[in-house]
Amino acid sequence: MQSLILLADIGGDLADTGARIASDFGLSWPFFIAQCLSFSIVAFCLYRFAYHPIQRVLAERQQRIAESLANAEKIKQELASAQAKAQEILSQASAQGGKFIEEARQSAAKVLEVETQKAIATANDIITKARQANDAELARMKTELRREVGRLVVSTTAKVTGKILTADDQNRLAEETNKQLASN
Repeated sequence: MQSLILLADIGGDLADTGARIASDFGLSWPFFIAQCLSFSIVAFCLYRFAYHPIQRVLAERQQRIAESLANAEKIKQELASAQAKAQEILSQASAQGGKFIEEARQSAAKVLEVETQKAIATANDIITKARQANDAELARMKTELRREVGRLVVSTTAKVTGKILTADDQNRLAEETNKQLASN
């Protein structure tokens, strides 16, 4: 209860202090109320025609900024996705390029092997033909040599015997000589 009395006593002191300050500063209640009304009207007009539209503009701007940030984040994610896709495509292209290079190397090795085999076959054919030609030339030369040796034998025999040999004698001597040369 004493606290109520104490509060009432403080309240009375405050009222006296308030009245004294008002009289010291020359407070006039009608002017004060008029100023409060003027301030309220100005505050209402400022709120209605200035503060409220500014708040609306700021809210719209804040919304646009939020949308821009969201779009920027979306673009950033799309860019990261595009970069990942590009990297994946590059990796696939690199792997595919390596595969193509390896296939080209294998194909080149096969072509080289085939061409080498063809070259070896061609060389063998050339060697075989050369041997056949050599054998034919050797046989021709042996035949010529036999004829020449037979002719020389007939000529030498004719000179040694001093008689002229007939065509039959010449053929017989040539055949005998050929038989002896063939047997050696």
